[in-house]
Amino acid sequence: MNGADTAWIIVATALVLFMTLPGLALFYGGLVRARNVLSVFMQCFGIACLMSVLWLAFGYSIAFGDGNAYWGGLGKMFLNGVDEDTMSGNIPEVLFFAFQMTFAIITPALIVGAYVERIGFAFVMTFSGLWMLICYAPVAHWIWGGGLLAGAEWSLFADGVNDFAGGIVVHQTAGLAALIVAFFLGPRRDKGKPPHNPGMVMIGAAMLWVGWFGFNGGSELAANGSAAMAITVTHLSAATASLTWILWERIRYGKSSLVGLVTGTIAGLASITPASGSVGPVEALIIGGVAGIMCQELCSFVKNKLKIDDTLDVFAVHGIGGMFGIVMLAVFGHASWTAQLGGLAVVGIWTLVTTVVIVFVVKAIFPIRVGEEDEYTGLDLTSHGERAYDMTS
Repeated sequence: MNGADTAWIIVATALVLFMTLPGLALFYGGLVRARNVLSVFMQCFGIACLMSVLWLAFGYSIAFGDGNAYWGGLGKMFLNGVDEDTMSGNIPEVLFFAFQMTFAIITPALIVGAYVERIGFAFVMTFSGLWMLICYAPVAHWIWGGGLLAGAEWSLFADGVNDFAGGIVVHQTAGLAALIVAFFLGPRRDKGKPPHNPGMVMIGAAMLWVGWFGFNGGSELAANGSAAMAITVTHLSAATASLTWILWERIRYGKSSLVGLVTGTIAGLASITPASGSVGPVEALIIGGVAGIMCQELCSFVKNKLKIDDTLDVFAVHGIGGMFGIVMLAVFGHASWTAQLGGLAVVGIWTLVTTVVIVFVVKAIFPIRVGEEDEYTGLDLTSHGERAYDMTS
């Protein structure tokens, strides 16, 4: 065991959990109307709890067990055969389990942004649990667990897909799933109200930014120069995307908004995620600079052209951002075009098929959407019996 590496991954694990709780919860919570903010908190917190238990029971084994090209099997269910002395590389395997658990938490939590303000809580929890096990965990095995896309002897591509911290595993899967759920759910009945608390959005985004140092820097699984470079390029991409987002916003609309600024931050962070283990500072500036404009344009495209109410732009920011970072690795010569594009295609098809099936199965058991009166009153009161504020908007 390497003490320095172990200490750093303990910190990184805390940072990635911090991204979901409270970072993502505050970021999404501020973007909805006041009568729905607690429902967003409830969804994020509930998902974090459920994914933790399911990751222990089945998810970790499916993703990182000693299976075959397609899945890891069930040999490590409930951490069977793993104790405090078992190693994964030069860190304790139970720590590797915990670090990867925080990824399994945030990935389905990202999808929350697509369906806020109109979805049933029972559907959210059931869908999220099944989706993590059936869609996310196998993809994690394919790319990070030595499976189908990892460049091992049974890989589809000799070079293997280069996805350092989750451009495909996290952001593409979550982004596509978000688009599909939003499509089947249908649009909100009242889309005209602005975010109820932009300050809360900024606080959540700031927490995500800090937490992302653990997300990307921790993915090196070592306390070394490569982890330091991953953190540096992560920061630079986020900063650059924030600036290009508000510049483009100013050109298009005449004003730069706080919500736009911090959404640009998230676009830059998502885009650099798969590339953070390979690129340098100048390449990070290019990735972030393009992402700030590209993801903003995709937000408009999804809502105005595709007519899909992906409420908080999960597909445009996370999905497109993550896929863009995957492609840029090939552009900069850090990965094979065949592997990168092939990986996007394989995982894209898998995500589309599994997500559609899970949606239909779960909505046959639990209503996918709340009633019109419940939506008008707000999910805080109708689904959870609480209010965030004395006055609602």
